Amino acid sequence: MRPRLQVAVDATDMVSALGPLNKAVAHVDVIECGTIWVIAEGLKVVREVRALYPEKTILADVRIAEAGSLISRQCFEAGADWVSCVAGASLATIGQVVKVAEEFGGEVQVELGETYSAERARAWRELGVKHVIVKRSRDREAAGDLSWGESDVSRVSELAEMGFTVTVTGGIKANELDVFKGRPVGVVIAGRGIMKADDPEAAALEMRDAIERVWP
Repeated sequence: MRPRLQVAVDATDMVSALGPLNKAVAHVDVIECGTIWVIAEGLKVVREVRALYPEKTILADVRIAEAGSLISRQCFEAGADWVSCVAGASLATIGQVVKVAEEFGGEVQVELGETYSAERARAWRELGVKHVIVKRSRDREAAGDLSWGESDVSRVSELAEMGFTVTVTGGIKANELDVFKGRPVGVVIAGRGIMKADDPEAAALEMRDAIERVWP
């Protein structure tokens, strides 16, 4: 199955978020209400995006670390389809989030940290987590490390074999997707590459075309 395209919206106000999003949205499948945006303006951003784009899948990227039931319920009530947890959250917290997600017909994703444990990933899957994110961190990218290591790429296959939908992210450009050719990637995230582009629609279309080329 071909990966879905997710746009990460991490603006600090509604105007700067919705301007480029409106231009790109026809070419994306998932809209991520990013952590920075949610912190800046609260869960009203999820409500607004749900009202504007009712046919799109919406992620509230709140990166839950504790208080799983309370935070996830607020996200789903605001209109999110997916919520995110950090890898360091306890299994009890992640279990709480999964339970609430099931009430709403929603899904849970966990973003892998700098360290990786296959055993812990299997525990998430047993709890009912459906998505994991393999990430090249923003800090690592800022430091000039733009590589995707073999361990990152191999991890995509390992996690998919566990039953996860695997997302890849971290400043990905269209011409980088070939590194994942033949790998069972489920979602590709593009954030600044679309949202900060001079022409967000063209940037989203370029990423969409690259996905179709790498996963024909």
